[in-house]
Amino acid sequence: MNTSGHGHRGHDAHQHHAAAIGGVPSPAATDPVCGMPVDPGTTPHRAEHDGSIYYFCSTACRGRFIAEPRKYRAPPPPQAAAPGTIYTCPMHPQIRQAHPGTCPICGMALEPEMPGPEDEDNPELADFTRRFWWTLPLTLVVLALAMLGHRLHALSTEARTWIELALSAPVVLWAGWPFFERCAQSIRNRSPNMWTLIGTGVLAAFSYSVVATVAPGLFPESFREHGRIGVYFEAAAVIVSLTLLGQILELRARSKTSAAIKALLGLAPKTARRLRDDGSEEDIELSHVHVGDRLRVRPGEKVPVDGVVVEGRSSVDESMLTGEPIPVEKDRGAKVFGATLNGTGSLVIQAEKVGSETALAQIVQLVAQAQRSRAPMQRMADRVAFWFVLAVLAVAVATFFAWGAFGPEPSWTYAVLNAVSVLIIACPCALGLATPMSIMVATGRAAQSGVLFRDAEAIENFRRIDTLIVDKTGTLTEGKPAFRSALPAAGFDEDALLSLAASLDAGSEHPLADAIVAEARRRALSLQPADGFESATGIGVRGRVGGRRIAVGNTELMREERTDTAPLSNEAERLRQDGASVMFVSVDGALAGLIAVADPIKASTPEAIRALHQAGLRIVMATGDGATTAHAVARALGIDEIYGEVRPKDKVELVQRLKAEGRKVAMAGDGINDAPALAGADIGIAMGTGTDVAMSSAQVTLVKGDLRGIARAQSMSRATVANMKQNLAFAFLYNALGVPIAAGVLFPLTGLLLSPMIAALAMSLSSVSVVGNALRLGRKDIAAN
Repeated sequence: MNTSGHGHRGHDAHQHHAAAIGGVPSPAATDPVCGMPVDPGTTPHRAEHDGSIYYFCSTACRGRFIAEPRKYRAPPPPQAAAPGTIYTCPMHPQIRQAHPGTCPICGMALEPEMPGPEDEDNPELADFTRRFWWTLPLTLVVLALAMLGHRLHALSTEARTWIELALSAPVVLWAGWPFFERCAQSIRNRSPNMWTLIGTGVLAAFSYSVVATVAPGLFPESFREHGRIGVYFEAAAVIVSLTLLGQILELRARSKTSAAIKALLGLAPKTARRLRDDGSEEDIELSHVHVGDRLRVRPGEKVPVDGVVVEGRSSVDESMLTGEPIPVEKDRGAKVFGATLNGTGSLVIQAEKVGSETALAQIVQLVAQAQRSRAPMQRMADRVAFWFVLAVLAVAVATFFAWGAFGPEPSWTYAVLNAVSVLIIACPCALGLATPMSIMVATGRAAQSGVLFRDAEAIENFRRIDTLIVDKTGTLTEGKPAFRSALPAAGFDEDALLSLAASLDAGSEHPLADAIVAEARRRALSLQPADGFESATGIGVRGRVGGRRIAVGNTELMREERTDTAPLSNEAERLRQDGASVMFVSVDGALAGLIAVADPIKASTPEAIRALHQAGLRIVMATGDGATTAHAVARALGIDEIYGEVRPKDKVELVQRLKAEGRKVAMAGDGINDAPALAGADIGIAMGTGTDVAMSSAQVTLVKGDLRGIARAQSMSRATVANMKQNLAFAFLYNALGVPIAAGVLFPLTGLLLSPMIAALAMSLSSVSVVGNALRLGRKDIAAN
């Protein structure tokens, strides 16, 4: 199908929005005439009617609206979906509306932006199936009469022709009516597409045959064959039936591309068991669970929502989120996620995230968003498809006149057949489907393995990455550091040092701060409220505790505080060489001591680094920890470049410098301090165990926070791009060979001509083949390779 018909007149610059009401422009609007997206802030075409302002893509659409405003303010079709359901085009995601219909650009059936967990009846699939089966017997009879009718001596030639007309009329005019509607829409919107070719071809064959039947005297003798003017009712009927069959097969295949989302949605339990304040329990609908509710999760049950364990101990299978089959032990204080499967223990959890805030819901949203995005490769297909349709129309006209003027007798009969074959065999639909289908399947398959791509561009570009920048804490390491030791300076004792640092760090979300606070609470130290808390991102925190100015952080923060760290510098260096992170504590500018926290390397990190090196990536570590600690971790892992004590701005500068050297840079991190660098890299990779800010800044999220997911993502990127290239190559090759053969270029050499019926079958199968090839990605093993 054509995918860029409006792109040559500026339509693509508009965004798809709802019309304004009451004369107040909305942030987004839709042209009520053609359904194209329109930006109210830039379009000069607008009109007011009954107190509402409407926006248009062109003067022509505005004129049609002014002439018949009531016509374009008609209510949506009766099959409107449930409130909140948005329908969109798989090839043109900017087309969005609240009811089923067809895309004004390509004519493809719109489908739900977010499929439901259960298979629902596709109204178009049901309609096309009904039309196909009701008219298939008529098509077969017409075909039999056309092929074998001359042997039926009981029927005169004229009677046979009228019977063919009577039987083919319902097929063409009823079963094929949706095709004509889409053809007319494509012409009205100046968006030539697949339906332009099919509608023109079928209408030409059928209209020519009707005239030849009703008024045969209008045709010269050269048009006669077997005693009558040649008619092609069987061609028109068979083309309609085969096109319907192709659409049925395509719609069924397309429905499988949302299988991943449906599978994810189906994981969520339908009910939860809530504990009342009086100790009793009740089963409630999942939608009735609120934040703060206490829920019991019995052995073998699914966790209903995201929360924290408050009672019990068990192992939980989190493979649906992470792709890792090994259950995770859960104890009091551990996080659990909705739709994961509880093992043999019983848990009581407190709900923390419900509804659209759960990890599962966010994953589904990310997958749906990625499936509807457009890959850069699609832009080429869009441009080609538009001009391709125009070229096919020109070739069909040229074929008609060339065969009529220079072909063998009956030349004009050949002219009609070959022109119709050219129109029918050309399939811009295959070009348009080539990349969207691959993207939809790939994003779903990757999500099942714990890799979330934000959009199609990330999938296409990931394979080009040659340099990976990683943070240390939470990326290479567990991100859950444990307290190792505290060394007070003169005038302070260890508990006092810990108490001051923990009082300030209680306001921080950094994992190192959590370790200090946890140790202070373990020692039952009293914590004081902190005033004026300030996070110096990447280097530490400041604030006032008990009226004294406290700072906890690295040597960079101490320099800003004008605190001399020399008395403890040797001890700090020794601890760093052992792989510990060292934080100095200053009180009113004076050194109070240091605290060492160790963050163990993730068990999966060494294997991940080896896999990334094998994939040809250069690994660069950039961390806010001291250089010595960074080098200790880097030596253990074999990392290529190390940068310690870097601020967020330093990470951004590092990304920019590497990009300036011509490298394709990916940045992996999990903290707020990583967000600027994640946004600035060619590909930002967020650890799913990190902060929402980091994940919103990244193009890829690893649900488990396991770097092995990067190798899996790169594997999927390569496979997806290869699949898209295969689809595009097939579509281009198919049309490059099919159109000339349909035009009759082989006839002088072989006497071969392509029947319009064979052309229709080939056209339908080409789209189904592209979708089928894309579905292979759903079975791909994306383990690092």
